[in-house]
Amino acid sequence: METGTLTEQIQRLELDLLQCDLNAHPGLIDELLAQDFEEIDNQGHQHSREDVIEWLKQKDPKQLWAFRDFRIKPLTGDCVLAIYSLQRPPQSSAQGSIRTSLWQRQGNQWKMVFHQATKITETSAS
Repeated sequence: METGTLTEQIQRLELDLLQCDLNAHPGLIDELLAQDFEEIDNQGHQHSREDVIEWLKQKDPKQLWAFRDFRIKPLTGDCVLAIYSLQRPPQSSAQGSIRTSLWQRQGNQWKMVFHQATKITETSAS
């Protein structure tokens, strides 16, 4: 698959996790998150798959998110690293965060196996 097309596909999957109402579409969770998924949040706390699923179910699916500088780095034929900045809507006072996600092709589906967020501060935004 061409890198540009794969980049668009992975970005769409990231958006599905953030913007879909997973309570209305619970099957998306298993489609998008690997069973051994882990996360490190922007405070440095580790979270299990179950922790993240709870957060995803409680988030506002109408919340709009803006990706900046989205790119992927293919690591193997079945594994890519997504790197991007995530901004909340303009009325939010949050600076945003830099995100990395590890996606692995399992069968014919891409699943997120790891995610980490780093809060953007005024000193790190340079």
